[in-house]
Amino acid sequence: MTSSALTIEAAGPADFGRIAELTVGVYTGEALAEPHYVPQLADVAGRADRAELLVARDGSGTVVGSVALVLAGDFGEVTESADEAAFRMLVVDGAQRGRGVGEALVRSCLDRARAAGKKRMVLSTDPRMTAAHRLYERLGFTRLPERDWTPAPGVDLRVYARDLC
Repeated sequence: MTSSALTIEAAGPADFGRIAELTVGVYTGEALAEPHYVPQLADVAGRADRAELLVARDGSGTVVGSVALVLAGDFGEVTESADEAAFRMLVVDGAQRGRGVGEALVRSCLDRARAAGKKRMVLSTDPRMTAAHRLYERLGFTRLPERDWTPAPGVDLRVYARDLC
């Protein structure tokens, strides 16, 4: 997927350092992660074994965003059936916000999940991620409050879903 010099593609091992830097930087810089979660955010190689990592590159080839697309397995956490896909750890470089990077990554996840035969995309998000919530709602996601969950004490996550049919 390409849009005004923005390219979305599968990440390779050479991208892992930049993905870790972005993910840890965004989550900790915006106080969205407790210290115990930082090692998981930094473990890009571990994510790559459990999800399809996608990156957004700007016109110069620099990674300016990333997301982990989960088509199967327990890394999806909020998926409840084989018909559901999920994405996690969507991040966009702060200097690139408002330029469609997050939307391009989410649309790529939707397209790839649809191509894999999935019927629904689900995700969980922190209540403080209001800009992300606006993006999800604009792209047709709706809240599933009955599936909200608490992965750790004091961490309450909201669930959103969108049918892919």
